[in-house]
Amino acid sequence: MAASLSHTPTFSTTITFLSPTTTTTSRLRTLLHFKPSPYPTLCSRRPDYTPNHIPNPNYIRIFDTTLRDGEQSPGATMTTIEKLRIARHLAKLGVDVIEAGFPASSEADLEAVKLIAQDVGNNNNSNNNVAREGEAGHVPVICGLARCNKSDIDRAWEAVKYARYPRIHTFIATSEIHMKYKLKMSKEQVVEKARSMVAYARSLGCDDVEFSPEDAGRSEREFLYEILGEVIKAGATTLNIPDTVGYNWPREFGQLISDIKANTPGIENVIISTHCQNDLGLSTANTLEGAYNGARQLEVTINGIGERAGNASLEEVVMALKCKGDLLGGLYTGIDTRHILMASKMVEEYSGLQVQPHKAIVGANAFAHESGIHQDGMLKNRNTYEIMSPEDIGLFRSNESGLTLGKLSGRHALKAKLFELGYDIDGRELNDVFWRFKSVAELKKVITDDDLIALVSDEVFQPTVVWKFGDVQVTCGTLGLSTATVKLIAEDGTEQIACSTGTGPVDAAYKAVDLIVKAPVKLLEYSMSAVTAGIDAIASTRVVISADDDHTTTHASGEQISRTYSGTGASMDIVISSVRAYVGAVNKMLGLKKQSTS
Repeated sequence: MAASLSHTPTFSTTITFLSPTTTTTSRLRTLLHFKPSPYPTLCSRRPDYTPNHIPNPNYIRIFDTTLRDGEQSPGATMTTIEKLRIARHLAKLGVDVIEAGFPASSEADLEAVKLIAQDVGNNNNSNNNVAREGEAGHVPVICGLARCNKSDIDRAWEAVKYARYPRIHTFIATSEIHMKYKLKMSKEQVVEKARSMVAYARSLGCDDVEFSPEDAGRSEREFLYEILGEVIKAGATTLNIPDTVGYNWPREFGQLISDIKANTPGIENVIISTHCQNDLGLSTANTLEGAYNGARQLEVTINGIGERAGNASLEEVVMALKCKGDLLGGLYTGIDTRHILMASKMVEEYSGLQVQPHKAIVGANAFAHESGIHQDGMLKNRNTYEIMSPEDIGLFRSNESGLTLGKLSGRHALKAKLFELGYDIDGRELNDVFWRFKSVAELKKVITDDDLIALVSDEVFQPTVVWKFGDVQVTCGTLGLSTATVKLIAEDGTEQIACSTGTGPVDAAYKAVDLIVKAPVKLLEYSMSAVTAGIDAIASTRVVISADDDHTTTHASGEQISRTYSGTGASMDIVISSVRAYVGAVNKMLGLKKQSTS
């Protein structure tokens, strides 16, 4: 497996993820006819890339850390192929820098970063036309995170050096509380460590080195000026100022950026960056305030996922700049906003972290209008209650084709409807979805858009198959123990069957799966929801598991933490839905374990 990662994997079919819509809150959508947005969706003024200089002072670099900080969210572990697909879409979206991972954390992460550097970092993707469909020739910087030590920096360079524009991002804490209790180092020791490690990164041949003083938001100002000045002399090209614990408020963080810009020697020779956590719900506001005060790189994640309460969200920051850039002095980005919703859906499905309905920009309710007063205004002029066009982010109103699907519908009708919902699927994937659709249509009179989205999610966004779900049969009730018989199909096509008892049908089925896969698993989370109303609703299940054999990874803080793996399933039968989700999570765990071992 490790040897194969040096080449771009090929897939039997190509899946193009368009922009899914949601119908549960779209009462008004089918009544409206929207004109194309008057605003341009892709900025053609992206300056040529120089690590420590941006020719246009109004241009903002977007640094996406979904694959590094975002994946640190509990349960958000992604496979290498999932990370590669997201990275390809981030390039299509137009992000300037992709922080592809933390190579020192595990062999799997190192190989994933290396693969992304080789593929996306050179625009080598022949299957998906990453940049060719957006801004012709755009190749993002591929970045790897490293603590301030030679081992981490060596592994980061080993992973990113294959990219056309490689970057090493190294960091060390600078706040009093971190230096005293975590690092147990003096200020002088921290300065020397930062200076020497930035110089070491440059000595490897990396011309693009980013330095972050962790917990800068709670660090002493004069000490910040000193350490930042030293790393500039050592060769840093970007200085990232993180509000690591989301403690600052906008005016305070903006003043921090302004003070650093005014008092740090050599600051005119580097790019100032921000990285704002969302612990107080202020990450987007702080990020924008940082840009207003001189930061020209903004670190964000898709859907705002990340440690604890998450990070500044790419979609919020980018759309705020698009809508209010003139008030911020004409600031702009190179993001093709038409691909935002697609990115959101991919990250939601692959990470297993659902987007709340009221999430700004990409939530299901973001462009829904239920109040009579609002509906009246929208019918007269959409600008009465919408400050941006949904088409700007890739959202197209549903039911434009007038297609209603049922048990007599064929593949062409299903394909057309799925395209309307945002999925362009062909080949084996379409065939798999079609037969799942037909099985549901035999039992359910009305197939809603949400039903179709659940089925596509269950087929298209699943990890690489180690074990394929075959059949399940359960017996349960008040008269005896619940029993379950499960059949799974291995990679080589052989069928294995196991029987078990449990406290309920789902518990019994999960124990039967465990008997087949023979991998110690701990179930951490289990949740189920009905996709639509009614007794015949499709059940959507999400589980989070961990490996009982202590399969750990190194956190950026240096702490050893257990990996967690999420899985989703959908079916009208709650037991089948539950087993599909569990098998999906197990497949993700076994796939990453196999990759790490190889």
